[in-house]
Amino acid sequence: MQGIWLTHPAATFNETARTSALNRQGQLTKPPGALGKLEDIAVQFAAFQGVEKPNLQRIHISIFAADHGVAEENVSLFPQAVTAEMVRNFARGGAAISVLAQHLNAELEVINLGTVSVVEPLKNVRDERIAAGSANFAKTAAMTESQCQQALQAGRNAALRAQKNGAQLFIGGEMGIANTTSASAIACALLAESPQNLAGRGTGLDAAGVSHKAQIIAAALALHALDAQQPKEVLRCLGGFEIAGLAGAYIAAAQLGLPVLVDGFISSVAALVAVRINPSVRDWLLFAHTSAEAGHQRVLTALNAEALLQLGMRLGEGSGAAVAVPLIQLACTLHSGMATFAEAGVSEQH
Repeated sequence: MQGIWLTHPAATFNETARTSALNRQGQLTKPPGALGKLEDIAVQFAAFQGVEKPNLQRIHISIFAADHGVAEENVSLFPQAVTAEMVRNFARGGAAISVLAQHLNAELEVINLGTVSVVEPLKNVRDERIAAGSANFAKTAAMTESQCQQALQAGRNAALRAQKNGAQLFIGGEMGIANTTSASAIACALLAESPQNLAGRGTGLDAAGVSHKAQIIAAALALHALDAQQPKEVLRCLGGFEIAGLAGAYIAAAQLGLPVLVDGFISSVAALVAVRINPSVRDWLLFAHTSAEAGHQRVLTALNAEALLQLGMRLGEGSGAAVAVPLIQLACTLHSGMATFAEAGVSEQH
C-alpha cells in the first residue's frame, strides 16, 4: 500500500543519555538554569544523539521547489518564472540559503518537484518534476492522489539521503511563487481559522492584495469543504508539491531519529500537516524562528512550539533555520566544554 510508511511511529529518544546530560548540567560551573533555553537544547540533542555530550557539525539542507496554479489568481507580486530562476540562483550560490549553507559547511541540495519552466541540469539540483506546477486550488484540487504521494515520497527520499550522509540535523526549505497562499489555506482548514486572520503579505502585498488573497482562500475553502481530521486530503486539495515534500521529509526524518529544525511559516504549516498525519513526529521537531508572516504564531501555538529566534524574517528557503544553527551549536559546545564544579575546584551552592 502506497504511503503506509506515513503513520509508522517516530524513533524513540535515548532516555539514559537525556538523564546523563541533565545530571551534567547540574554539575557545571554556573547557577542552575543560568543558561536558560541553551541548557534545554543541549539536553534535547543528547537524547537525540544518545550521548552525554552532543555536538552538531553535520547539517543537511533540502530545498523543495515547485510552482502553484493558484498564482493565476494574482496572489503574488512576482511572476511564476521566479521559481525556476531562483532554482538557478540556488545552484550558482547566490541565494541567502546558499550563502548560509556555505558558511555552516552544510550539505545543500535543491529538489525541483514542479517548476512551470523546465530547468536545465544544474549542480546539486535534483530534477524530480511531478508536473508543471500544481493545479489552481481555487478551481480544483491542487494535486491528484498520485501526485501528492509522489511529493511526500520525494521528501522521504531526501531524509534518507541525509541519514545516509551522516547528518545530525535536517533542515527543509521551500521555493514556490504563491506558496504563502497555499500554506495559509492549509492552516485555515486544519485550524478552523478565518483567512482574514492568517493570510499575510507574502512577497510584499499591500492591504488590498492581502484582502484579495484572503478572499481567494475563503472561496477555495468553501469549494472543497474539507475535514480537518483528514490532513492528507487537506494537503492534496490545497497544498503544493514542495509543501508535501517538506511534510514527507519531516515524517521520515523523525522515523529515522534525525532531528529537524523547522524554518518559517510555510515550513511550519508543512510541520503541522506532518504532525496531524503522524503525531509522534512532533518530538523530533525544533522551531527556528517566528516569521513576520501573519499566521505563523497561530501555527506555532497549534504545535505547542516556541521558536528559538524572533528576527522579523520572512524569506523562506530554510534561511531562518540556518541562522539558528549556530545557536544550537553553541548550546552543545557549552554543555560539552564547560567544567564541572569538581573539575574546576569551585565550591557548589549549599
